[in-house]
Amino acid sequence: MADTRRVLVAPDKFKGSLTAVEVARHVAAGLRRAAPGTAVTTVPVADGGDGTVAAAVAAGYERREAVVTGPLGERRTARYALGGDGTAVVEMAEASGLRLLPPGRLAPLTATTYGTGELVRAALDAGARTVVLGVGGSATTDGGAGMLAALGARFLDGAGRPLGPGGGPLAGLAEADLTGLDPRLAGTRLVLAGDVDNPLTGPRGAAAVYGPQKGASAADVATLDAALAHYAQVLDGGRLADACGAGAAGGVGYAALAVLGAVFRPGIEVVLDVVGFGAAVAEADLVVTGEGSLDAQTLHGKAPVGVARAARGVPVVAVCGRLALDAEALAGAGIERAYALSELEADPERCMALAGPLLERLAMRIARDHLG
Repeated sequence: MADTRRVLVAPDKFKGSLTAVEVARHVAAGLRRAAPGTAVTTVPVADGGDGTVAAAVAAGYERREAVVTGPLGERRTARYALGGDGTAVVEMAEASGLRLLPPGRLAPLTATTYGTGELVRAALDAGARTVVLGVGGSATTDGGAGMLAALGARFLDGAGRPLGPGGGPLAGLAEADLTGLDPRLAGTRLVLAGDVDNPLTGPRGAAAVYGPQKGASAADVATLDAALAHYAQVLDGGRLADACGAGAAGGVGYAALAVLGAVFRPGIEVVLDVVGFGAAVAEADLVVTGEGSLDAQTLHGKAPVGVARAARGVPVVAVCGRLALDAEALAGAGIERAYALSELEADPERCMALAGPLLERLAMRIARDHLG
């Protein structure tokens, strides 16, 4: 009797269509239909942004909830994940995410990360000794000042009054009082998990690169960039403003590095550790990864490339909605072949609406091509 083939399915989400858990489920269904004897293991992944908590929960972490402050100051329920080893996974997008804003309510100058700090505090209350902070998908450009305020810092103007929320008011910062920071932070390991290496300020900084997608006009970008530069000077003389990842999530990366002593790591690497990818891939004969669009951005720290790099020589193929990389680029990233939904359905709207069944059909092709 032939040995059972073992496939590890480790995709990210198809944004706007399917979560990573749903993508994994559909791919597994197609593989099992086409190759019934195959042993399929699903390990949904993320790159530190949307879906990071869901990936941790799928890997066995306990789902927890906390009522926190949203990006516009509203109260909302946010999720985080807690592992049995005292590691908490906090997803900034749950508390301060762009997706939380009502349609037409972008607030580039005033959106706050206060709720992210409240989530970190909730994790500490639950006994976390290591906090993984996933920092993608934010609505904010406040340099993490809101997060630090929720953890006990005070940001004051020249008259000794607390600053208002958001990055705009940081231009008036006169004093940053960090003496009230939660003392538990000193004994907590904080891992900053992100997929960008931008500095805090300048032409590649948080405001210039990511501000426009959060609603910032050219004038707003200039205001925010100057405010963040001033903020950094007050906090640490600007020493870590150019650190790798300082510009992540509107400058939350800077606050985590400069004030909380965080260690920056690529988000996908952190998530692969959290979900136990190393042990799972050691048993695999084939890895199937993927995300909604395989394009030039994929090559800069996105989940499929991270999965391929961690595959330890196991062949890797990918599924996607849209493919914009040629065979040479895929091979350079460690991906043998990519299978796109657009091969089966050319209409983008139908492709997104039927993503689940189409993925199952692609998975059947993968089974025929690689498990025969």
